[in-house]
Amino acid sequence: MIRNDLRNIAIIAHVDHGKTTLVDELLKQCGVFRDNQAVADRVMDSGDLERERGITILAKNTAVNYNGVKMNIIDTPGHADFGGEVERILKMVNGVLLLVDAYEGPMPQTRFVLQRALELGLKVVIVVNKVDRPDARPEEVVDEILELLFDLEATDEQLDSPVIFASARAGTASLSCYEQGTDLRPLLDTILSHIPAPEGDETAPLQMLVSSIDYNEYVGRIAIGRIEGGVMRQGQDIVLTDYHGQRPNQKAKVVNLYTIEGLKRVPVTEGRPGDIVALSGIENVNIGDTICHPDFPQPLPFVKISDPTVEMTFMVNNSPFAGREGKFVTSRNIRDRLNRELLKDVSLRVEETDSTDAFRVLGRGEMHLSILIETMRREGFEFAVGSPHVLLQKNEDGEVTEPFEYLVCDVPENSVGNVMEKLGARKAELVKMNPVGSRMRLEFIVPARGLFGYRSEFMTDTRGEGILNSVFHGYAPYKGELSSRQTGSLVAFENGESITYGLFNAQERGQLFIGPGVPVYAGMVIGVSPKNEDIVVNVCKRKHASNMRASGSDEALRLVPPRLMSLEQSLEFLAEDEILEVTPENLRIRKAELDHGIRAAALSKKRAAAKQG
Repeated sequence: MIRNDLRNIAIIAHVDHGKTTLVDELLKQCGVFRDNQAVADRVMDSGDLERERGITILAKNTAVNYNGVKMNIIDTPGHADFGGEVERILKMVNGVLLLVDAYEGPMPQTRFVLQRALELGLKVVIVVNKVDRPDARPEEVVDEILELLFDLEATDEQLDSPVIFASARAGTASLSCYEQGTDLRPLLDTILSHIPAPEGDETAPLQMLVSSIDYNEYVGRIAIGRIEGGVMRQGQDIVLTDYHGQRPNQKAKVVNLYTIEGLKRVPVTEGRPGDIVALSGIENVNIGDTICHPDFPQPLPFVKISDPTVEMTFMVNNSPFAGREGKFVTSRNIRDRLNRELLKDVSLRVEETDSTDAFRVLGRGEMHLSILIETMRREGFEFAVGSPHVLLQKNEDGEVTEPFEYLVCDVPENSVGNVMEKLGARKAELVKMNPVGSRMRLEFIVPARGLFGYRSEFMTDTRGEGILNSVFHGYAPYKGELSSRQTGSLVAFENGESITYGLFNAQERGQLFIGPGVPVYAGMVIGVSPKNEDIVVNVCKRKHASNMRASGSDEALRLVPPRLMSLEQSLEFLAEDEILEVTPENLRIRKAELDHGIRAAALSKKRAAAKQG
């Protein structure tokens, strides 16, 4: 049976190429919102973090009706660290809209998500977005997309994909780059004609692959997926099976069944083949499980999600300020929260360590893990994290390999020398160099650990005008030692509160992270030193009154404004012997060993060993 009344599509693209804005316009033009309804921009980015950062983190479902056909649309993340979200939802759709910026052209994540779609044999509709940009170059971008399709060994049918020229912000689309268009009808008509309708046998035994998990406090886990065969009815008995055979089959019942209309889940009594449905009532359901008829428990194959490449240690906060600001501070709280995250994030791994107070958390990149840290922090968790490390592997010959990233830098011409010099020191290899308008696009293959701490340096070198994007490239032989951070830390000498007089003396040694009146403790990092060594400073030092001067004359001292660090900048800054204290109210960098004497003894021992070596 072919469902001509249904289409299932995903929108895939590089970060900031306009996916969520396009979905906004599709919802508006297909009548999901009332004419007088107030609608927020990027309505699909429902999370606080997504709205603040302007990125999509979780794949989300919506549906519109056009000419009597229901279109299930899935908005996917564009950032490489959330590629696992894209990989798993592609099993739910029959085709994809590949969105490409009319100026930037195909970027690293474009290649990654398109490769996954082509491997699954999905039909592609190419949408060249932002054609109304003054620097748009739509014809060149189409040629670049075709080159990419050739590189990825697309079939003849996939190479023949239709091309639509659109402006998601203006809500227009046309079949020619020389025409503006008036609405999105050309795009919607192309979806109907080119994306195949889902097929399935209603008389076959029920089969549905769980591609996504949501959680609700009232009904527990909600499984989301596409029905491959059979009919699913509310109240029906089902069996949960695992394709990898790691768990025994589990009996369950469909308690509530929903389909998606616009931005809402609508209760229904049954779902047919091709429908994307959400159901509650299954206690231990996981992404990748198959929901089957009790008499035919046949699991469906699940796409292998790419392995993590970066690890960090999450640990109980044991600083002198521990327990003051957080609601959840124990190892049990942290373990339960990490295990909850595993239910919906297929790219994440959590492992126990020798210590009951620390956990190894493995993810797809720094951004992937920093979003988790920020989410936990906002939920009231207080904990500490170590510096990120890449995961090394051994190949068949026993050779140590490490993850590499494909890096694309879009920089002003006068910054090219600086960028190439810095990346050369980080063992990057230049692959391609192309002028794009008045700028230069540099493409490198670089060890993933070479990018730790580089983003802020890159923004300084390009005076804030550079654009940096990377995607996982693969594992290759280990490149040897990399020069680590070239600066040291300014470390607080004693517990107390920072004083203007102490800060004034300390700022001559380097750049400070704090201002006056901030509680500090011995071993806390309060600034960066330009020298490649740590300097202990006393920021709690007071100016003593005497018969020559008054203690109140501190007011005349001028302090340089402190450098305020975001979570990502703090993680980039961390040295090997430092950890980041994360609380709902503050981020504090500190030495792993707080005692100055023990640190100094360990350093002199290390230097002596280096001399002998």
